[in-house]
Amino acid sequence: QVQVVESGGGLVQTGGSLRLSCRASGSIFSVNTMAWYQQAPGKQRELVATISSSGSTNYADSVKGRFTSSRDNAKNTMYLQMNSLKPEGTSVYLCNAEVAVAGGSAIYPYSYWGQGPQVTVSS
Repeated sequence: QVQVVESGGGLVQTGGSLRLSCRASGSIFSVNTMAWYQQAPGKQRELVATISSSGSTNYADSVKGRFTSSRDNAKNTMYLQMNSLKPEGTSVYLCNAEVAVAGGSAIYPYSYWGQGPQVTVSS
């Protein structure tokens, strides 16, 4: 069984900062790409940032220069430092982890989602 648990959401004023954490735990062989998505009410889920197991990152154009992702592979944890937050950043932030799970003599890839912390940016 694998779990993905996020933390760090909350209420912040425009221009403020928050740091989100996402940890994968359980019967994990390895954690590959981890990602954060933004899910606002009435809108499609949007990719915010990804980070590979080697530390390569990608960001949505809307957050480049303001958000920074990092990870601690020993803890299977990804972080998202969000600076200069804007009201349009108000959303549930969902963490996704691409996880390899050992099953007998084989390794199987799975995709797991967390519940997502709420981030509210007041104007």
